Amino acid sequence: MEVHSVLGPGLLESTYQRCLAHEFDVQKISYKPEHPLPVVYKGIELDCGYRLDFLVEDTIVLELKSVEKLLPIHEAQLLTYMKLLNVKEGFLINFNAVRLKSGLKRFVI
Repeated sequence: MEVHSVLGPGLLESTYQRCLAHEFDVQKISYKPEHPLPVVYKGIELDCGYRLDFLVEDTIVLELKSVEKLLPIHEAQLLTYMKLLNVKEGFLINFNAVRLKSGLKRFVI
């Protein structure tokens, strides 16, 4: 919430990502930015170039967006990432919302 409070909406996703990484560092929160996400297909692990925005504390997938509106495909993307990593909790954050609360969605599987 700090990043959105300081910057507000309307910037590129990459800007929010870098600022959020800085906040994680300041608060000493363990995270992996642009964490690689291999796809296992029929028992074979393939590097298809997917990267999570953040894997936080090795237990939470954090997917950032800066779009006019979150779409069902954004939710599906996050849920698929969670499934592939076997992670039970994830957050989809749209920084392009006037109030961050309206751009935040939590998922638990």
